[in-house]
Amino acid sequence: MLKENQLIEKLFQNDRRTVARSISIVESDGTQAAELLKDIYYKVGSAYRIGITGPPGAGKSTITNQLAKLLRSKNYTVGIIAVDPTSPFTGGALLGDRVRMNEIGRDPGIFIRSMATRGSLGGLSRKANDAADILDVAGYDYIIFETVGVGQSELDIAQAADTTIVVLVPESGDSVQAMKAGLMEIADFFVLNKSDRPGSEQAVTALKTILMMKEHSQTSWLASILKATATENKGIEEVEKEISKHKKYLLDSGTFQNKREQRAKVRIKDIVEEQIRKKLWNNEGEKSLDSSLDKIVLGNASPYHIAEEIIENFKKQL
Repeated sequence: MLKENQLIEKLFQNDRRTVARSISIVESDGTQAAELLKDIYYKVGSAYRIGITGPPGAGKSTITNQLAKLLRSKNYTVGIIAVDPTSPFTGGALLGDRVRMNEIGRDPGIFIRSMATRGSLGGLSRKANDAADILDVAGYDYIIFETVGVGQSELDIAQAADTTIVVLVPESGDSVQAMKAGLMEIADFFVLNKSDRPGSEQAVTALKTILMMKEHSQTSWLASILKATATENKGIEEVEKEISKHKKYLLDSGTFQNKREQRAKVRIKDIVEEQIRKKLWNNEGEKSLDSSLDKIVLGNASPYHIAEEIIENFKKQL
């Protein structure tokens, strides 16, 4: 069994088995995970993070696949975190993206990991951010989050990625109004995939109408709409160019640093809340809650009363 110093050294050397093992460690969420993430964080920050999201069936995996191949042709290395929906009943995930990405999975310059959402409403596991740190320090130039499209709750990918791409299809045109409060708000640009299908022009027009309604200044970034047919590798070069264009905008405008600071702030809050939740709902906390349930059912106390009691008891233990 590798000692932590040896593991970190091999991780920095991009040893694939060590990368895989390190991600498994952070997924386990134990003490070793926290220590590992703390010890490597001084090297985090070199990789550029791309989020690809959109409704189911939009072709996100195909675009991820083609984009990764294009980046590899330019000698960049790519880490892919494919986030799958977790079943609310079994806790299991489909984890089928590595099967669909078999072609690129054999490339030594590409590392693919499927992860479950673990109940995250935004579709992006908190552990996916930790896994991205592992890939970052292992030396991957680009990290792509390909995440489940769950509509209006898909906001956390925008906080994890430097550039967020929302993938839609021509059939999305009829429902684009309903999406504007969620997916529409987080896109740095849109990709209308399967644009060889009927209705693609109407979908572009609908998107443009929504974008025209958004407030923006003369110096702000304007989300564009690109057309692609990923299965035929059409439009992928334009996607890569738009990513580079957005990256340049972030760096030139000073937004890049602000965005990463905001990401750190959100992440720290998540970690603090998770740590408190674990300590609060230990065995004693659960027992205290269970013993109070009959008071609520009988109408002798409200959930707010019980919540206040639990918080007060927790504060006394600190």
